Amino acid sequence: MRVIRMSRTQKGAAFGLSLAALAAGATAGAGPAVAQPKAAPAAAAAADCSAAYRIEQKLSTGTTWRMCWRYEAKSGLVLEKVSYQPPGETKPIRVLNSAKIAQIHVPYDDGKNEYNDVTDYNFGSGLVNLKPAECPGGTIKTIKVPETAPADSNVKGMCTTTRSRGHAYRMQADNNKVYQAQGKDLLIYTVNKVGWYEYMTEWRFSDDGTVNMNVGATGSLSPFDYDAGDGRGWPIGKGAQAKATSHSHNVFWRLDFGLDGSSATKIEQYDSKVSAPASGQQGPTNKTTRTAVTKELAGDAKNMRWWRVVSATGKNKDGHARSYELVPGATTKYSGRSFTKHDVYFTEYNKCEMYASNNPLNCGTGHPKAVDGWVNGQTLKHPVVWVNVGFHHIARDEDQQPMPVHWQGFSIAPRDVTAMNPLTPSALKDENGIPRNGG
Repeated sequence: MRVIRMSRTQKGAAFGLSLAALAAGATAGAGPAVAQPKAAPAAAAAADCSAAYRIEQKLSTGTTWRMCWRYEAKSGLVLEKVSYQPPGETKPIRVLNSAKIAQIHVPYDDGKNEYNDVTDYNFGSGLVNLKPAECPGGTIKTIKVPETAPADSNVKGMCTTTRSRGHAYRMQADNNKVYQAQGKDLLIYTVNKVGWYEYMTEWRFSDDGTVNMNVGATGSLSPFDYDAGDGRGWPIGKGAQAKATSHSHNVFWRLDFGLDGSSATKIEQYDSKVSAPASGQQGPTNKTTRTAVTKELAGDAKNMRWWRVVSATGKNKDGHARSYELVPGATTKYSGRSFTKHDVYFTEYNKCEMYASNNPLNCGTGHPKAVDGWVNGQTLKHPVVWVNVGFHHIARDEDQQPMPVHWQGFSIAPRDVTAMNPLTPSALKDENGIPRNGG
């Protein structure tokens, strides 16, 4: 059951913030890890967004991430004009035109309740205030939340900070010299409350060019859903009488790539097939084939299958086309609705197609309301990527109280964006191609 604070209205179209609405963010810490926006070159800043809506962070390993942000009532935080500039690149490399949460679909196993938290419950309007301790070493920005009562509109709700992630690489050369570096990430996150759940939406931008997108669910189990029958719930508390109803969280992300500043990207699918050893061979063979995805596609993940989004205009210093690979995370595919039956969708850009299900925008009579209906054979000239990651939540005693965060998400990883590892130490800068002996 959904119980929403009465001050949260449940209607309205998405829109961005005005500059005058932004209050100064509260700083939560200082020192080298602080991810406060830094001044960009004047020409670049003018072309992107005003300072209040700009995030720019140079990580200690030398990589700089730049982007603009806005906030809408349904999807919440929207990141736009995202660019990546690793050491050795003279200018930023555009990666994404925009990225956002496009739906959180929550069907219950007993069939009694089903929710679309983004479009039906204005996910973005549930932004909550963050304490300084929740954003260590970073900055909390105040956001004027659209379509809320005045008392709820100004929320200290967006954290930008940096985090260590462990080894970026390690290599022991033949001369026993060890090359290693600790990786750094720019972390941007918000917390949005819908009913009893609190969703933590993380965007992690790594110094090697990888972007990790995750949603974590925490908060409380609904106190109204403890009447599940056998096979549709789990006993919580003493005995076996109160069974919390199992349910799914099907999260959709919408990514509009703009590699090297062009939306005319290409989609490619790769499949590898292992065959038994042929006569005279020591082991099995494995052949990888490439399929150009030229028309809209509802794709399913399979063993040794992956996709990449390829730049139509940019190449790295080795002359290879820049691209980003989709790296799926753990998922539990929900087959109960047609729009959740596939792992990824590639659709042709349509300004009216913004949410993966229950799309509230008026797209014209007969226009489908969900992403699966938008895959209708159009040629891909400006592809939009929709990623679906599911989690089947069967509650446990440890979910009380509060409920530990359970995460679901995926990554996009650079493939040939740079000619070498962007964090390569200077002593190995000439090791491009066949490695020399000795390191």
